[in-house]
Amino acid sequence: MGAFDDKTAIVLGGTSGIGLATAEMLREGGARVIAGSRRECELGGIETVQIDVQDRAGLQALFEKHQGFDYLVNAATGGKRAIGPFLEMDLDGFQGSFAKLWGYVNSVRLAAPLMAQDGAIVLYSGYPARKWRPGVLAIGSVGGAVEAFVKLAAHEIKPVRINCVCPGLIDTPLSPLEGDERKNYYQKGTADHVIPRAGTPEEVAAGGIFLLENEFVTGTIVDVDGGAIIA
Repeated sequence: MGAFDDKTAIVLGGTSGIGLATAEMLREGGARVIAGSRRECELGGIETVQIDVQDRAGLQALFEKHQGFDYLVNAATGGKRAIGPFLEMDLDGFQGSFAKLWGYVNSVRLAAPLMAQDGAIVLYSGYPARKWRPGVLAIGSVGGAVEAFVKLAAHEIKPVRINCVCPGLIDTPLSPLEGDERKNYYQKGTADHVIPRAGTPEEVAAGGIFLLENEFVTGTIVDVDGGAIIA
């Protein structure tokens, strides 16, 4: 028997990168998995649905359809992210980066009342929340807000559990770089990390799976960052 037999999981942002790796691990563990994404696609053994985490009515309908579901994983970025020096940054772009947080808040607020009482939620922040890195002040600010939200929301939504994975620099399809440019970007970006390489979506997803499985963990941030924060 699998660890997730008879469980139902909804994974938002579940058709690419960390979300897809999580959805596949849940499926392999025996769960029924519904993967949501803004784009249409098909996945073997995983039900897919086109959904935007900014669409509250759509999220409400999705959660009501699967009422009593066990797990919610939200790996969706929510929209574009502003990158670059803060003093040169367009403030609308900085504000727009918080679409990720609003998508997380939407999903938790609407899902928690419709989940199983022993259900669990996993969100994702990012190591710039606690480690300065050039050009990612907006992303780090959002990540910090996500981590604070998780710690505070744990009190509000109990007995449903909520936790967060904080990834390091991860090689995912989110990056548009290719070839040597991509290789050099990840090599340079992780050169001073304790583990000097980019992480994989599967390594981050394994952290999320732990947080879903372990019923004695809530309001916690698990770092899967290759030692980026302590470097």
